[in-house]
Amino acid sequence: MKIPEENLIHIPVKKGSLEGDLQIPSGAKGLVVFAHGSGSSRHSPRNRFVAEFLQKGGVATLLIDLLTKEEGEEDESTAALRFDIDLLTERLCLVTEWLQTTKEAQQMPIGYFGASTGAAAALCAAAKIKKGVAAVVSRGGRPDLAHRALADVKAPTLLIVGGHDGAVIGMNEEAYALLKCEKEMVIVPRATHLFEERGALENVARLALEWFCKHFKRY
Repeated sequence: MKIPEENLIHIPVKKGSLEGDLQIPSGAKGLVVFAHGSGSSRHSPRNRFVAEFLQKGGVATLLIDLLTKEEGEEDESTAALRFDIDLLTERLCLVTEWLQTTKEAQQMPIGYFGASTGAAAALCAAAKIKKGVAAVVSRGGRPDLAHRALADVKAPTLLIVGGHDGAVIGMNEEAYALLKCEKEMVIVPRATHLFEERGALENVARLALEWFCKHFKRY
């Protein structure tokens, strides 16, 4: 499938705007919003790899910075905002509402792909929006940071963790037990936290595509 060019979008917030890269393949089955992990951005090579894989599978993607440019610069110096799950959740909800009003995306089911702290924001946003999110995928996520919201998540949720990411496996197992929605947890053998091992990230992308396509059809 031919992938369309990225469209740079700006979503206004107080004291600035959020920048994102939106790509919508022809006949897209749904749209996945990427919530990046601590200290990362929409330029994350790992999330861009997964996004391109999804696009080739006929899924639209939005790689979005949940911090403004100024906030991002502050966070690089202080690391004060990357763990502010309430702020990241609020921004992700705002992005979702914006998408639901746009001509290109308003008719498509929406999913979230969260990495690290972005996974916590994705789960919290899914719990708040309830009927507006079709599916959630977490890659090496920190769902423990969404502890209070987990029981309220209705969207089918897939937790993907590296087999050599011991501490995060435990966090995900605890979160998995608290989720009451349709759920699945997959441990990728021999993969570490960033899934840098040969074939590991391809495995993540394939699992994500299958999960989103399955639940976009139902939505």
